Amino acid sequence: MFGLNKKDTRLMWIVITMVVFAPFILNPFPETSGMAQFNAGYPDLMQRFVIFGIFAIGFNILFGLTGYLSFGHAAFLGIGSYAAIWMMKLLTMNVIPAIIVSIVVAGLISLVIGWISLRRSGIYFSILTLCFAMMAYALAYSVLTPITGGETGLQPKLNDPRIFDAPLAAGASPKANLFGLQMGATYELKLGGWLFVINAGYYIAGLLMLAAFYLSIRIFRSPFGMMLRAVKSNQQRVNYTGLNSKPYTLAAFVISGMYAGLAGGLLVAMDTQAGAERMFWTASGEVVLMTILGGVGTLIGPVLGAGFIKYMENIVSKINSKVLHEWFAFLPDGMEDFLVAVFYPFVGKGWHLTLGLLFMMIVIFLPGGLMEGGQKIADKFRNKKKNDKDDSAQAAATPAE
Repeated sequence: MFGLNKKDTRLMWIVITMVVFAPFILNPFPETSGMAQFNAGYPDLMQRFVIFGIFAIGFNILFGLTGYLSFGHAAFLGIGSYAAIWMMKLLTMNVIPAIIVSIVVAGLISLVIGWISLRRSGIYFSILTLCFAMMAYALAYSVLTPITGGETGLQPKLNDPRIFDAPLAAGASPKANLFGLQMGATYELKLGGWLFVINAGYYIAGLLMLAAFYLSIRIFRSPFGMMLRAVKSNQQRVNYTGLNSKPYTLAAFVISGMYAGLAGGLLVAMDTQAGAERMFWTASGEVVLMTILGGVGTLIGPVLGAGFIKYMENIVSKINSKVLHEWFAFLPDGMEDFLVAVFYPFVGKGWHLTLGLLFMMIVIFLPGGLMEGGQKIADKFRNKKKNDKDDSAQAAATPAE
């Protein structure tokens, strides 16, 4: 399919199925069930799954293929957001120009930052990218406030020029749209006790994620991707062959920055505001965690890692003491209070503790991330099936006495 081999085509179809049926897959429990709080099929969260999946896919092209660990990729996420919001303020609320400009501007900035940072490698490269990201955050937060809005951020206003849009009626608020289809447009489907929300913005973001995922597969399987793997394996040997690896690593850095810019533009398309917090160093650390949790250098791993962290952030963080008391209400009071006291530090505001423990376990027992765990499970089933076939063949070959 579209130049992919059989294995990659199968993987592509799996991702397409997951994106299309996510509103149903992520809502396994009826609305009236006590387990409904674990449902993740509402538009805001599904949009974040695919948008940060794009962010992690792009980061994996740099880190997974070249081994260059950037701690400053959130700068391109924020730059893409600011570029998109200004397109909505100056040109049109149609998301197409906003997304295109966010990719282009993020690519140009990443070209400059990458050209400087890639003069060093290893930890020195990582520190340089972190420094650039923090400088970008400082500029956005306090220096370039007429352009960025400072700590309050930017959002479209009624009196913005928007030269390609018709004037809005008094009291109306500008809405992001795709040729008239608003990003927030939803359709609710009720089936028994289940409620499924079909959101236009999610499917638009999902379509772009599928395109980004397909492009990453082509990059991974191309001679360009092979060259990046050679750089990761031993850059010094590559240089000894007479090949200049710098243009390849710079290209990977720019492509990765453009992915981040696309994610930033989509964040604005779904929620029309941009702020400096998207450029803070913790946002850069988050995409590193996503990639490592999912599996560095794998195709679908970073998407799974992004979904895992965003699920923890939005679902586990909502579990408070009241919910815990409801869970253990069937127990005697003393036992109920004891279990609530045990579990409370790991949920709600303490969800980072749970994430940290899970991250430690994955790094220790599954260095290849969630993808390694999936492969081990698949290998066990495969080996079991093979052993069953061997036993059957042996039994068939043994003559009856």
